[in-house]
Amino acid sequence: MKRLTAVVHGSVQGVAFRANTQRAASRLHVTGWVANQWDGTVKVVAEGADESLRQLEKWLRQGPRAARVTKVEVSWSEGIEEYRGFQIRY
Repeated sequence: MKRLTAVVHGSVQGVAFRANTQRAASRLHVTGWVANQWDGTVKVVAEGADESLRQLEKWLRQGPRAARVTKVEVSWSEGIEEYRGFQIRY
């Protein structure tokens, strides 16, 4: 199990980015959370199988149709099975 932490930059708030990320994560059987940040970015912390997290990272680089992703900062670590499900944080 791995952990992906990503900060997504661009026009990513107000475009259903969090809800679509939650759907993508659930489809990939990934746990964790997604939240808007004060600086206009979206932060994602996700745990799961390596391949599932790589697919989620690929999705984050595109985002939903209305989003314009300019950069994704990614870090990897070992998962600690901290989460149940994938939540939107407010």
